[in-house]
Amino acid sequence: MDADSPLFAIAVAAELAGMHPQTLRQYDRIGLVVPGRTRGGSRRYSMRDIEQLREVAQLSSEGMSLPAIARLLDLEDEVRMLRRRVTDLEGALRAERENRPGVRVFAAGVTGSIVTVPSGRRIRRSTEIVLWQPRAVAAEGEEPDAPDGPDRG
Repeated sequence: MDADSPLFAIAVAAELAGMHPQTLRQYDRIGLVVPGRTRGGSRRYSMRDIEQLREVAQLSSEGMSLPAIARLLDLEDEVRMLRRRVTDLEGALRAERENRPGVRVFAAGVTGSIVTVPSGRRIRRSTEIVLWQPRAVAAEGEEPDAPDGPDRG
């Protein structure tokens, strides 16, 4: 069962969250916890919605205002989305590294365009191209090493 699957009718969701159904309707109206809807327009709550309702109840009982709770829930959603994005980007980076092993060399032209030169491939040198080889990334707080000068071979 997926945590985001809208399964529970409002009466069941209210019971699971320990709230009155009217409270759930109010939270839906103000956009605090918005459930899915059936074709007929009935509310259907997911397990994630139930968890949010419980969190709202806890925060409200501690004195947090509903607008502050709404902002907190928005930030939690953003964090979840960003974590998914980081995971996707890490996977893409890992795949890129597996598909292109070895040292990477880049050439920069007069216009500033950067071109990847495959490892082991030689290019014709001219005054318009400067070759740079990347160095190790500096530790946090240290100055990064200056790139090597032009490769004069």
